[in-house]
Amino acid sequence: QVHLVESGGGLVQAGGSLRLSCVVSGRTNNNYNVGWFRQTPGQDREFVSYISWDGDKIRYTDSVKGRFTISGDSAKNTVYLQMNSLKPEDTAVYYCAASPVPSSLGYNYNYWGQGTQITVSS
Repeated sequence: QVHLVESGGGLVQAGGSLRLSCVVSGRTNNNYNVGWFRQTPGQDREFVSYISWDGDKIRYTDSVKGRFTISGDSAKNTVYLQMNSLKPEDTAVYYCAASPVPSSLGYNYNYWGQGTQITVSS
């Protein structure tokens, strides 16, 4: 079993920054890939970014390229999502998830966190 806990959400003005953290615990053998997804009411969950277990593969959805940065700290079993230049359209519940393969597809992710709300005011 793998457990993921997100933190760092909140309310921020447009143009501001937030950093999300995702602490991963359980039977991972440190060989997990972590993705960030987001979801707004009535919409499908949307891929945001992923990082492979070795940090070698990173990918972003087009709408966040140049604004969001994903990184990992293996010593802390934590993956971060630094979000800069936030826009109102970034408002969503953000989830981190663990997958055996680096993927932008949600169905490849076996374990999910509980989510953290990001609200960007205009």
